[in-house]
Amino acid sequence: MFRRDFISSAAAVAAGLSFSLGGRSLFAAGAGAPSLNVKGANDRIALALVGCGGRGLATITACAKRNKNVVIRAVCDVNTTKLRKAAAEVERVTKSKPALVTTRMEDVFADPAIDAVWVATPEHWHVLAAIRALAAGKHVYVEKNPSINIWEGRQLVAAGAKYGRVIQVGFQNRSAPYAFSARDYIASGKLGSIVTVKCYNMLGGGKTNLPKDAPVPAWLGDEGWDRWLGPAPKVPFQKPGVTDENGRGNWGEFWAYSGGGLGDDASHVMDLARLVLGDPAHPKSVYCWGGNFAFGGKRETPEFQSIVYDFGAYSLSCDNAYATNYMTKTPGNVRQNKRLFPTWRNNSTRTEIYGTKGLMYLGRHGGGWQVLGPKNEIVAEDGGAFPDPEHQLNFIQALRGEAKPNGDAEQCHRSAVLVHLGNIAYRVGNKHLYFDAAGERFTGTGTEVTAANTLARGAYRKGYEVPALA
Repeated sequence: MFRRDFISSAAAVAAGLSFSLGGRSLFAAGAGAPSLNVKGANDRIALALVGCGGRGLATITACAKRNKNVVIRAVCDVNTTKLRKAAAEVERVTKSKPALVTTRMEDVFADPAIDAVWVATPEHWHVLAAIRALAAGKHVYVEKNPSINIWEGRQLVAAGAKYGRVIQVGFQNRSAPYAFSARDYIASGKLGSIVTVKCYNMLGGGKTNLPKDAPVPAWLGDEGWDRWLGPAPKVPFQKPGVTDENGRGNWGEFWAYSGGGLGDDASHVMDLARLVLGDPAHPKSVYCWGGNFAFGGKRETPEFQSIVYDFGAYSLSCDNAYATNYMTKTPGNVRQNKRLFPTWRNNSTRTEIYGTKGLMYLGRHGGGWQVLGPKNEIVAEDGGAFPDPEHQLNFIQALRGEAKPNGDAEQCHRSAVLVHLGNIAYRVGNKHLYFDAAGERFTGTGTEVTAANTLARGAYRKGYEVPALA
């Protein structure tokens, strides 16, 4: 049975919080930020999952299994089919039933026994759900891409500081040992001066056709559809067919809910590139070319885009495609074996870092790195596996005060900005735009600059506004 009214309004007020269970914004009633209040090594940590898709469910159950004294207390999703399956899966994997099974994330935030919220919703909900959880005194694990526009990403960083809670962004490569060794190799000067960096997210795809509008199904309901949309504009169900009873849905093809392929796998690739380069500041400018020319589909996010960022001493580019069906991600057996490396030439999610002394190939989510010398020989390498375990261990260590979160909100925000810069340059007409790093705004004159800054700020449906904290 779903818990729609888990905690009384009187209990919420007693906890020092102000809630509205109609989908309105949540704010802390106290004047100052609470203390960090991390758990000790022997204290039980209770997690809650908001967004019961395959990725969120798999990662939170793995986190509970590989860490001592960690339980999953709650699961939450507006999709009642996924919600029931998630509750059953949590019980199967952890041998413990979640105490709270609910379609309303307010119930999760109001439960004083929950220590941390695992936000695995579509991207358009990431920041608002995370800030509401932080305001309720919870720590937060939020999946990539952490934001859907530049402004709200800055508000997430500010919320972490205001409420004094841990934020771990799901850029798992930031916990990969091979990423640290690649960073050390570059910092040592053995690769020479960096000339250019090329990131790839070259995936397969096909023509997108939009489904017709349809009645809201029983597994979602009118209230569930409204809540699924949340900050996004109100539209009829199945327009544009963004959610699915059992699968992911095609929300990644539309700007109201995502950053497209650039916000999906490509965000991991560019974040890893930033990490090994020593986390450079924002680029000076961005140029993007893209469109739906491969298949002529009806998706809003492009089938292909090619982006160049100006980092001053070197350029960084990203080619992002849903049109190259012959490219392949790093195979699973390579991702789990530190002695194996991908076939780099047709690896769809690789990074190439060109220095004056060598070329580094770098794998995403496993695959390690290799450096080629002047005679095409391998002069250095380090294997690496998918870093999910390290990232989940690091999050719990951060909650217990034993480590800082590797998925630092500030650095992950800066990586997310690369996604937004590329998409905005595309959306205003495949333009070259200049960017003020300090103000996180586009500079110059013209209608495209005005439009770019409007997209960088974003807009929210009434009742689902992201609060201005910075």
